[in-house]
Amino acid sequence: MSKLKINIILFGIGNIGSTLINQIIESQEFFLQSRNVDFHFPIITNSTVAFFEKEGVGYSWETNFRELAVPFRVEDIIQFAKENEFENLIAVDATASDELIDHYNTLIENGFNIVAVNKKANTLPIDLYKQLRENLKKYDKEFLYETSVDTGFPVLQTLRDLYFSGEKVTRIRGVFSDNLSYVFNRFSVEENPFSSILKDASLLGLMKSTFKEDLSGNDTARKLLILTREIGREFELSDIKIESLIKEEYLEKNGILNKDAVDKAYKIAKITQADNHVLRYIGEFDVEKNTLEVKLVSEPVTSAIGQLKGSDSIFEIYTQSYAKKPIVIQSAAASRQAIARGVISDILKIAEKIKNKEAVWL
Repeated sequence: MSKLKINIILFGIGNIGSTLINQIIESQEFFLQSRNVDFHFPIITNSTVAFFEKEGVGYSWETNFRELAVPFRVEDIIQFAKENEFENLIAVDATASDELIDHYNTLIENGFNIVAVNKKANTLPIDLYKQLRENLKKYDKEFLYETSVDTGFPVLQTLRDLYFSGEKVTRIRGVFSDNLSYVFNRFSVEENPFSSILKDASLLGLMKSTFKEDLSGNDTARKLLILTREIGREFELSDIKIESLIKEEYLEKNGILNKDAVDKAYKIAKITQADNHVLRYIGEFDVEKNTLEVKLVSEPVTSAIGQLKGSDSIFEIYTQSYAKKPIVIQSAAASRQAIARGVISDILKIAEKIKNKEAVWL
């Protein structure tokens, strides 16, 4: 069988996007030998400019991008793909853009499959969420987004498999933020004030781009919403009860953190726990109660969540068949290398589906 050429249109060449390009270029021969797939990047973009290269970018892509990238619209990308008769198109959204998700339907209608790290398309109002899926079905396209909730470990795939096998999921809970995992894992075993650990996390760059989203609980809430929608629940983001880690009373009038107030509050929360318990910030969907919450909890140190270390995240899935024993998926900190590999895994799944469709027509 002749090799399958996959054209990847990459939106976002920041940490994850640039790592993705380099990983694929470096492993190109491996993908050809093991999967008979030939990957090309004919278009790569940042938020304002795009580099167009019909034959696909190579090792010098960074230099070429700096020197030759031009302002673009999504319509320009669609036009370029049509003019060059690109087949097997996969748009990879490695951004956190609100604007790009508005173009998902247009991309799908013009022959693009989608792989997204961006979680926002799956937290849209439910009518828009459904419309996107109706379009995917209508145009026979794929949309994969495993890395939107974790580094690429099969959390969403596990949920889908359970749901479509008829299994009743009774509860989903876990620590979904690697940043906040780091904060509370340290706070549980150290005497340092809470504000000091937050500062360390910031200095380490753990919260550089998502500091407010993490502390407000919004990032955990978005991931929780994605998880619940995977099992057919039509919740909205507004249905989630979110307990922000930085409450109004912890802030000065100018919005600056009042360290004394926040440190006192978390010290009290820590010392008033039961013995052998630790604080954790979790997302939880209780199916029986039909409640979704993002909140601070006290967990036994012997539990899976209580034993977390470093910046690990953890997902617990409770089902009728497994009763009180959850399915536990735990992963290490979301490094850009791990996330990029997760994106490649989604790309390869789409490539296999394209290959299977072509085989049917042969």
